[in-house]
Amino acid sequence: MSGTSHDGYAPRAGVLDEQTWPAMRDGAWSVAMLPFGATEPHNTHLPYGTDTIMAREVAARVAAACAAQGVPVVALPAVPFGVNTTQLDLRFTINMMPSTQLALLRDVVHSLEPHGVRALVLLNAHGGNELRALVRELQPSTPIILAIVNWWQAGDHGVFAEAGDHAGELETAAILHVAPQLVVPDRATWGDGHAKASVFDGVRGGWAWVPRRWTQVTADTGVGDPRAATAEKGAAFVAQAVERIAGFCVQLADADPHAMWV
Repeated sequence: MSGTSHDGYAPRAGVLDEQTWPAMRDGAWSVAMLPFGATEPHNTHLPYGTDTIMAREVAARVAAACAAQGVPVVALPAVPFGVNTTQLDLRFTINMMPSTQLALLRDVVHSLEPHGVRALVLLNAHGGNELRALVRELQPSTPIILAIVNWWQAGDHGVFAEAGDHAGELETAAILHVAPQLVVPDRATWGDGHAKASVFDGVRGGWAWVPRRWTQVTADTGVGDPRAATAEKGAAFVAQAVERIAGFCVQLADADPHAMWV
């Protein structure tokens, strides 16, 4: 599935973008992961592709962790656009409607059905990608088990003083770990991620919800203070998330779709 030679050839195990046809043709792949990212501003210090970078990298690391346990898992190419309907006034935010995501996912699922895939994990890295409705619509029409994992929820937030919601300490630490060259080095230029509270009691109380117009909520596009982030915190959090998600994928590989509840 993967290998390294003297000329630097080193595809990562299970990362479909990097595999040859014989490597995929001759293997058995019971679990696939479809990373979902986004293209949007992330405060003043992180790249537009933060969510896509993290979804892709976590998927690759999960595939490697599963391969080490003898369970082949394929990481599909990442979807780089997410649902960003309330951020379109921020330059070069690229929005994908939920209905478009549904059409895309339906085609991916149907493409996987003939090839022995028993479970598909939607590995999400963007809060606006609320994928449950898509799964509820598609699951009755496919034998593939559909599951959702929000990668940032898989680790222990206690690693951080304040994990934050968007480009805060968690995401900043994660990118400092996996792609430090893409983080603006001068921390004095980073926004503090202050976000305005809703005027609605129900929203503040957590039992009501309205969409957030990003430019009304935050001045720097961040939600959560990133300035305590370190690469070491990011490494610890990502490692724990990868371990947990890999364990879930290993379980899915042998899961009986008719006996998933006890």
